[in-house]
Amino acid sequence: MLSYLFEFLDNQYQLPGAGLFQYLSFRASVSVILSLGISIIYGKKIIKYLRKNQIGENIRSLGLEGEDQKKGTPTMGGLIIIISTLIPVILMSRLDNIYIQILIFTTIWMCIIGLADDYIKVFKKNKKGLKAKFKLFGQYILGIIVGLIILFHPDITIRETPSDDVLIEINENSKVVNEVKSFKTTVPFFKNNELDYQELSNSIFNGNSNLIWIIFIPIIILIIASVSNSNNLTDGLDGLSAGLSAIIVFALGIFAWTSGNVVFSDYLNIMYIPRVGEITIFISALFGALVGFLWYNTYPASIFMGDTGSLTVGALIAVISILIRKELMIPLLCGIFLIEALSVIIQVSYFKMTKRKTGIGQRILLMSPIHHHFQKKGFHESKIVSRFWIIGILLALLAILTLKIR
Repeated sequence: MLSYLFEFLDNQYQLPGAGLFQYLSFRASVSVILSLGISIIYGKKIIKYLRKNQIGENIRSLGLEGEDQKKGTPTMGGLIIIISTLIPVILMSRLDNIYIQILIFTTIWMCIIGLADDYIKVFKKNKKGLKAKFKLFGQYILGIIVGLIILFHPDITIRETPSDDVLIEINENSKVVNEVKSFKTTVPFFKNNELDYQELSNSIFNGNSNLIWIIFIPIIILIIASVSNSNNLTDGLDGLSAGLSAIIVFALGIFAWTSGNVVFSDYLNIMYIPRVGEITIFISALFGALVGFLWYNTYPASIFMGDTGSLTVGALIAVISILIRKELMIPLLCGIFLIEALSVIIQVSYFKMTKRKTGIGQRILLMSPIHHHFQKKGFHESKIVSRFWIIGILLALLAILTLKIR
């Protein structure tokens, strides 16, 4: 919104400093500062309001150390993250950008689902919250909408490698003349690192290109549901989910910046995606909001993220990865989320299998998700979180290195 205003002031009145809003780097920097400030300053007021109205999480007894201290801690802290993200995005981004529109819709949609879940837990005193089938249904709808927009919106394109006789003017106002509608994505660690969903669909359906949605949309749904729910499972220790999400979002910001810049993408020999650079504004705001939220969420937490935050942030990570064509990098970049989800799947599957065979269910871990296993082993919560953060940083660095490692 402000970018339009200052663009007008710069063009009409040559207002000193107004031209800065033309630069993505400046708007991204301001977005971080704004979101960080909003989350820290207004986060305290939101916590006071939630505490005053006794909107606290009813902690399920797991027999772990420090449980009693957490009872009554305010939840729905995801509202701090969401508000601190959306305000800078509305102020600093170009709202006519289709990528920004998709991310704003994703935020609001998943916020509604998360709020419904937290509302049932807090006010209806139902520890299970919203039924899993309703959560999944909401994630499926989001996946279908995002998938259809990517398939049919004319502004979601990539730039193919130009021929020698094609001249491309490199500046923010130029239009790349060889933009094409493409469904390619990046495959990490491979030299010819592109997978084309269209070619995959053609090989399966004997060249019928109209059936690509049968392949593409289920993949989008799977990615969104997997990352959103695995982040929800990870949100079990103070600062764990928010810290890991901030690390992942920072890495995605680098991918968005390079993929949306014709100079960097050409230098790194990676896919150039016109207009996707604007996502950097959203990512910057989300990163600042997550770091600001950690001010209150680190041990001992003054507020919990709740499903309002964990489901929304997980879905945003998934959608951003899809939009910048890096969804196949999620198992690496979101490695901790993957481990947390697998620990639950393996634990439950093994318990059911042994109970069916012997009549007595057995467990591989002391408790799942795996961060509770380490708590049962005697590790302090802060130590577990810090070490998971370190692993998350290493995975993010390795993901960033894939820009050159092929």
